[in-house]
Amino acid sequence: MADSVSIALTGSGGAGVMTAGQILLDAAAKAGLYGLMGRSTGPQIRGGEAAALVRLSTRPVDSPDDLYDVLVAFDWENVNRFAAELPLGPDSIILCDPSAGEIPSAIAAYGAKVVPMPFKEMAKAIPGARANMIGVGVLSVLTRLDEGAILDVLTRQLGRKGEEVLKSSTSAVAAGAKAAEGMTPIADLSGTAEAGPERWNISGNEAAGVGALRGGVKFCAAYPITPGTEILEFLAPNLPKVGGVLVQAEDELASINMCIGGSFGGAASITATSGPGLALMTESLGLAVASETPVVVVDVMRGGPSTGIPTKSEQSDLNIAVYGLHGDAPHLVIAASSIGDCLFSTQWAVHLAEALQTPAIVLSDQAMGQARAIIDRPADVAFMGRRLVANAPLENYKRYAVTASGVSPMAIPGTPGGEYTADGLEHTETGTPSSQNADHTAQLDKRKRKLDQFDYGSHWADLEGEGDIAVLTFGSAIGPAREAIERAAAKGVKARLVGLRLITPIQPEKMAEALKGVSRVLVVEQTHDAQFHKFLRAHYDLPGKVELLNRAGPLPMRPGEIENRLSAGV
Repeated sequence: MADSVSIALTGSGGAGVMTAGQILLDAAAKAGLYGLMGRSTGPQIRGGEAAALVRLSTRPVDSPDDLYDVLVAFDWENVNRFAAELPLGPDSIILCDPSAGEIPSAIAAYGAKVVPMPFKEMAKAIPGARANMIGVGVLSVLTRLDEGAILDVLTRQLGRKGEEVLKSSTSAVAAGAKAAEGMTPIADLSGTAEAGPERWNISGNEAAGVGALRGGVKFCAAYPITPGTEILEFLAPNLPKVGGVLVQAEDELASINMCIGGSFGGAASITATSGPGLALMTESLGLAVASETPVVVVDVMRGGPSTGIPTKSEQSDLNIAVYGLHGDAPHLVIAASSIGDCLFSTQWAVHLAEALQTPAIVLSDQAMGQARAIIDRPADVAFMGRRLVANAPLENYKRYAVTASGVSPMAIPGTPGGEYTADGLEHTETGTPSSQNADHTAQLDKRKRKLDQFDYGSHWADLEGEGDIAVLTFGSAIGPAREAIERAAAKGVKARLVGLRLITPIQPEKMAEALKGVSRVLVVEQTHDAQFHKFLRAHYDLPGKVELLNRAGPLPMRPGEIENRLSAGV
C-alpha cells in the first residue's frame, strides 16, 4: 500500500476545511509522520470558497503529488474556480454530501469514484458537532491514521474551548470513523513511520521569521501584504524576546526606509513583502546599495503583474529582484528551496547582507510561505550577521575606503570621529558627494568586487544526484524536481538536480563544475515568460541540449510532468 496519501478538502466559508486539514497534519506529526498542507483560496478578505491540500507520508515531502487520492467536498460552492488545482484520477475517491447537489462538471470530468457521505446530516445528529469533524473521522479510517493522535490534537486545540466543544468534536470524529468502517483504506499510515529526530510543524513564513531571529535581526518595519503578512505576525511577538522591535509602517515606501535607517543605526534590519511592495521599494534599495547599508527584504511571490492573484503562487518576481534597481547596483538575491529552507535562506541572507554591507532580497512564494510542513528540525547554523564596524578613536575616517575586499569599516552614529555623509549621491572615499569619473568608477568597482570575491561556499545551490541530464530550477519548483528525479532513477533514468539558492551574484565556475558531464539540461520554473531560463542563458554557459518546462501560476509543478520530460527521448 502507498506510503503517501494526498487529500483535498473543499468547502465554502465556515465549512472548516482549513481546520480539518490542520488537524490531519498535526495528527500526522503526532504519529511520527511527515506531511505538507497547502491552501487554495479566492481573493476575498474573509470567508469564501477554499481548499485545504494535504499530503501525508512516511518520508519527507516538500511537493504536492500528481493527483489527489481523495476529495472531500462539504459543498460545491464555487469549486470550479480552482478545479484545475484539484487533479483526480480514475482510482481517486470523491466523498461528497448529497445535499450539496450535482457534482460540478469540471470535477466530474476527472472520472473519479463518487461515494455519497451525508456529512451535514450526521453532524446534526450530534449536538454542537460540525461536518468537518465527520470528515476527519472518515479520513482517519481511509488512511489508517492513528486515532489516538487525532484525539490528542483535538484535546490540545479544542480543550480550552470547553468540555462540550471537545465532546461534540470527538463524537463527530468517532461517527465519521464508524461511517467509513466498510470502506477500503487508500493508504496505511499506521505504525509505518520510522522514529527519527525532532520534527517541526511550520510554515515557510514562520520559518523565515525564525531565520531572521537566528540571523540576529533586531529591527523590522513592514506593511501587511498577502502572502507575506505571516512573517510580520510571527516577528511581532518574538522580536521583543530578543531585544528587537517591529513597527507597522504606513506603506512599503516607509517600511524600507525605516529599515535602512535602523540598519544605519547599527541594528540588523528586515522587512517582508510581495511583488507590489517590492516594486515600491526598489528606489530605496538603490540607496542601500550606494550607501552600503545592509538590509534584508523577504519577497513572498504571488501571481502578477500589478495586484495580480494575491492568494496564488508564482515565481515571476525574479526579473524585478535581479534587474529592478536602476543604475549598476550589485546586490544579493537568494531563493529559498523549501518550507524548511526558508529558515536557512533568510538567516544566510542576514549574514551576507551584514558581512557585505549590501541589500539582500530573499525570494519565497505563496506555495512555501503559506503552506505548512512537518519537517525534521533544521540544524543550528552558527553564523549570525556580523558587519565590519569602525571603532573609536577614529582619525581621517574614510567610510567608503577602497579596500582589497571591497568592504570598508562602517561607523555607527555617535562614534567619535566617525561622522560621514550617507546618501544616494556618488561619493569619494570619505563620503563627500562627487561627480568625478574616477570616484564613480572606483566606488562601482568596490561595490561589485565585494560581492564577486566573497566565498559563498556550498550554499550557493542544492546539488544532488548524478547522470548526464541536469534539472536546473529554483525555489518551490525544487521539491517536485527532486521527487521526479527519484522516480526517474527507479526506472533507470539518471539525472542530477541543480537547485539555485544564490541567484546573484552569479557563480560561473561553480555552475560549470556542477554541470560537468551534462549533455542535456531541463529548466523548470513557474513563470509565464521563462524568466529563469532567460536569466540562465544570459549569465551561464549551459551545455548540450537545453529544454524548458515552464508555466505561470497558480497550477504548481508536479513530479509526474517533470519525470515525463526526463524520460522523453531516453
